[in-house]
Amino acid sequence: MNAATTVGSNGSNATRGWLAVGTLLRREFTRFIRQKHRVFGALGQPILFLVLFGAGWSRSFQHPLSTGNSYAEYFYPGTLVLVILFTAIFATISIIEDRTSGFLQSVLVSPSPSWSVALGKIFGSTALAMAQGIILLAIAPILHYPVNLIGWLGAAVVMAMIAILMSALGFVFAWRMDSVQGYHAAMNVILVPMWLLSGAMFPAAGAAGWMSYIMMINPLTYGTASLRHMLYLGHPEKTVGLPSLGLSLGLLVVFSGAAAGAAVWQANRPHK
Repeated sequence: MNAATTVGSNGSNATRGWLAVGTLLRREFTRFIRQKHRVFGALGQPILFLVLFGAGWSRSFQHPLSTGNSYAEYFYPGTLVLVILFTAIFATISIIEDRTSGFLQSVLVSPSPSWSVALGKIFGSTALAMAQGIILLAIAPILHYPVNLIGWLGAAVVMAMIAILMSALGFVFAWRMDSVQGYHAAMNVILVPMWLLSGAMFPAAGAAGWMSYIMMINPLTYGTASLRHMLYLGHPEKTVGLPSLGLSLGLLVVFSGAAAGAAVWQANRPHK
């Protein structure tokens, strides 16, 4: 086989791979539209948390970053992250369902490369998370966040990176599991604590020493911090005590890329 044939073959594989990614992404949207309960699950519970914790318990908490603001304002970025988290869980659990129904096996034996399965699921979950997150982002002015178009666009980019991180992690766990119950258990033990220890509900400044170290190595800490920076863009007094925007964005990109790479590597491994 000469070099031209090899290049052509690689180009053909890449084309088939990206076509499969687009097909799987579109399939995620179709499945989402047909399963109305997923909208309620991904949006309903975070909004309920925002009302209960933010409004219902506002007198029990003090805003940790600045004075005179409600706890609902502090909790709001964590609510956006929670929407993304639930969307990632619902989207990646379909991997187990696809394996049970035989759809996943048919995709894996097709000419499309295995990495297309991972990226198709990750991008599909990310797109769904963004569609729901943008809806919730629209209420930011109600919670007294400054109206800043650049900040909101930056927040959308950060939400996309968080969605890639969460979706890729969900994919890694779901790929090796045959039980929906086992997947839910893993999510409750790993992804939900990641959210709780990301500064979504409480800042690292008030945590015990050992817990603050856990928060420092938690990838989602830097996603939540980046989101706060973007929502308060131009108001640095509102983000006192957080990791800097540059550090938070840099680490978020590294963690998201590493998680996506792990998902692709997992998809390329033979399933036993």
